[in-house]
Amino acid sequence: MAGQPLATAGDNPDRLRSEAAFAHLCGVAPIPVSSGRRDRHRLNRGGDRAANHALHTIVLTRMRHDQRTRAYVARRTAQGLATWDIMRCLKRYAAREVYRALMQAVSRQRTSPQAIPHDFMEAA
Repeated sequence: MAGQPLATAGDNPDRLRSEAAFAHLCGVAPIPVSSGRRDRHRLNRGGDRAANHALHTIVLTRMRHDQRTRAYVARRTAQGLATWDIMRCLKRYAAREVYRALMQAVSRQRTSPQAIPHDFMEAA
């Protein structure tokens, strides 16, 4: 499940210009839906639904088992946020973490020597 956002990034993670672009691709970019006196956001319904589902599962697991996330949920609930608003924030945070890990892996891959030579397929 956690590998799905990485699969969404694809073989060319360089096309993701920013963390916001990755969040939009995963369907967790906030979109304003304000009306009247209330200032609200919802998540983008576009993007890769499988990646969004994976992030949703990550958030649900963290809400049940991770102490830091449980403290965050309690604090935001005390501030008056609804559960779906809290989950929206947590999904965006999870997407941010996945993006950072992906970019670190890409930069490590670029700096390490290549394990497979370019002419590997020709030799086989």
